[in-house]
Amino acid sequence: MKKDKLEVIRGSGNVYRDLGMDDADVRQLKAILATRIIKIIDGLGLTVRQAQDRTGIDAGDFSRIRNADFRRMSVERLMGIINRLGDRIDVTVRVRRRRPGEIATVL
Repeated sequence: MKKDKLEVIRGSGNVYRDLGMDDADVRQLKAILATRIIKIIDGLGLTVRQAQDRTGIDAGDFSRIRNADFRRMSVERLMGIINRLGDRIDVTVRVRRRRPGEIATVL
């Protein structure tokens, strides 16, 4: 039986961009921020109700973050939640030109 050779394509580091999704960079940033929120909550051993009591943020929002449902979450809101949980955010921005053939992300 002959095995077919598979072509391996290196990803961009942003799965949303690799899938050609709109707002790929924003989606990636939201996922990064949500991951940090989950790490903080888990590190403190908080339930979503305890996180609500501590921050004033609705427990449903914490559940949506855990389920990667960011449709109603802005980057600013996610950053605010991190701040309310006691962490500080430092932002570094790096801009680069698209590579030839790379799909443009529409904001």
